Amino acid sequence: MDLIPAPAKIEGPHTCGFHLDADTVLVAGPGTESTERWLRSTLGAAFGLPLPPAREEGHNDVRLRVDGSLGPEAYRLAVSSTFGVEITGGDAAGVFWGAQTLRQLLGPDAFRRARVPREVTPGIADQVVTDAPRFRWRGLMLDVSRHFMPKDDVLRQLDLIAAHKLNVFHFHLTDDQGWRVEIRRHPRLTEVGAWRARTKWGHRASPLWNETPHGGFYTQDDIREIVAYAAERHITVVPEIDIPGHSQAAIAAYPELGNTDVVDTSALTVWDTWGVNPNVLAPTDTTLRFYEGVFEEILDLFPSTFVHVGGDECPKDQWKQSPTAQARIKELGLADEHELQSWFIRHFDRWLADRGRRLIGWDEILEGGLAPGAAVSSWRGYAGGITAAEAGHDVVMCPEQQVYLDHRQAPGEDEPMPIGFVRTLEDVYRFEPVPPGLSPEAAAHVLGTQANVWTEVMENRSRVDYQVFPRLAAFAEVAWSVLPEPGERDFAAFERRMATHYRRLDALGVDYRPPAGPHPWQRRPGVLGRPIEGAPPNV
Repeated sequence: MDLIPAPAKIEGPHTCGFHLDADTVLVAGPGTESTERWLRSTLGAAFGLPLPPAREEGHNDVRLRVDGSLGPEAYRLAVSSTFGVEITGGDAAGVFWGAQTLRQLLGPDAFRRARVPREVTPGIADQVVTDAPRFRWRGLMLDVSRHFMPKDDVLRQLDLIAAHKLNVFHFHLTDDQGWRVEIRRHPRLTEVGAWRARTKWGHRASPLWNETPHGGFYTQDDIREIVAYAAERHITVVPEIDIPGHSQAAIAAYPELGNTDVVDTSALTVWDTWGVNPNVLAPTDTTLRFYEGVFEEILDLFPSTFVHVGGDECPKDQWKQSPTAQARIKELGLADEHELQSWFIRHFDRWLADRGRRLIGWDEILEGGLAPGAAVSSWRGYAGGITAAEAGHDVVMCPEQQVYLDHRQAPGEDEPMPIGFVRTLEDVYRFEPVPPGLSPEAAAHVLGTQANVWTEVMENRSRVDYQVFPRLAAFAEVAWSVLPEPGERDFAAFERRMATHYRRLDALGVDYRPPAGPHPWQRRPGVLGRPIEGAPPNV
C-alpha cells in the first residue's frame, strides 16, 4: 500500500480491482466540485484521460460525495470491481484528502504532469480505506522574506503540502530582509522595502556575500490567486506581518516607524544579513495607525480566522534609550519594556478581534501577559506551548529543536550550509506534538503542529526542496496519523513506505535529500553554516 501519511484502517486489498481508463467518469455530488476539478486536471493529465462528468452512476466511476456523519476532514475510500471508486468525505475537505489517497494508490505515474506510455492500465485492487486526521492544524511555515520565492513556486509548494494532507500554509511575508506583500496605501513598503542591495552567503559569521541585488513581492492579485489556489486544495493561508521586531525593511521604507529619538532611521536600508536586529518599531500612535492600515488590507486579502503578528525576538535596547518609549511606559502605567511589547500585541489582538479575527504569535507574546483570545506558536520548545495551553490559550506546537526544517539533516561536511541540530528523517518521525504530562484540558488547546522553514541559507526553490523533503513526509504522518508513543513507532516500516514515496517525489520533480546523502550539486563546499553538536535539549 505504501500510503503516506498512514491511514487509520485498510480492509484488503483483494484480488479484483478497478482500472482507470478512457471509460472512467467522475460522478460528483454536491459540495465536491473542487475535488472533481482537481481530479480531472491532475489524474486526467497524468494518464491522458478525459474523466468527463456524469450524472448517473455506472460500473467504472469515481464517485464523490459528502456524508457529515464521518466528521471533519474524515473520508472513506472504497474500491470495487463492481462500481469503481467511491470517496465519501465528512466534508468537502475529507473528499479531497480521499482523492489524494486515490492518487497515491494509482502509483508514482499519477504524480506526473503528462502521460508516460505503459503497457499496463493504471489500476487499484478492491479495498476500503477509512481515515481521519489527528490534528486540525497541520501546517508548514515558509519564510519568503529572507529569500523571495516567486509566485509559481509558492503555488507548487501548496500542491506539495496538499499531497501530504497538510492544511495550513503559514506565509511569513515580512522581516528585516524584505517586505513581500503589496500594501496600496503604503507603496514604499514594496518600492523600497522589498529590495536589498546584497545578501550574506551562508551563516551571518560567513565572510562571503552575494553581491546580486535581491528582492521581489506579491501584488494583491498575486495574493488573491495564492489564497484561491490554496482554498481549492482545502489549505488555509495564514499571513504573518511581523511586529514590533523584525521590522527594518518597513523602517527603511518609512523611517518614522522607527525609534527616531535613538537612531537615524533615515539612514537604514533593508537588512542584508541575518540574526536578531536591534531596529524595532516605535511604540507611537503613528506606528499603530500605520499598521492598522496594513492589517486592513491584509484582512481584505486573507480570509483566515487567524492572523500571525510575529512578536518574537524584539530587542528592548532602543526602547530603554528612547524618551518617547519611556514616556509611553509611564503614561500607560507599565512596569517595563516587556509590558510595553505586551501592550503593543494586545492592541492588535483587540483590533483583530473587533473584526472577527484571532491573533496568533510566537511564544514571546506570553512575556508581559497575553490577551485572552490570542493563540501561540510555540517555537522555542514545548515550554511556551505548555504555559499557554494550561492558561487556556490555543497552541500550535512547532519547537525548533524538533521541526525547524532549516536545521541540518545529518552530521558531516557534505550538508550544505549546515544549521542547527541534526534532525534526521527518523528524528522528525519520532516527534510528538503533545508533550507528556499535559492535562487533558490543556491538551485540548493544542490545535496541532507545524514545521517551519526559515530561508536564510535557502537561496532558491531547489534548496528549499532539499531542506523540506523527505522530512515533510515524516512530519505529515505525525500530524495526520494516530501513532504509538515516539519510541514505539515503526520507523523501519515507514522507511519501506518511503521507497515508493521517493518515486512520487521524483515524478513531482522535488529536489529532496537522497537517503545516502546530498548529490554533488546539492552541496555548498566552503560556505559557513552554524552546526550545533549533540542532541537538542527537550525544553
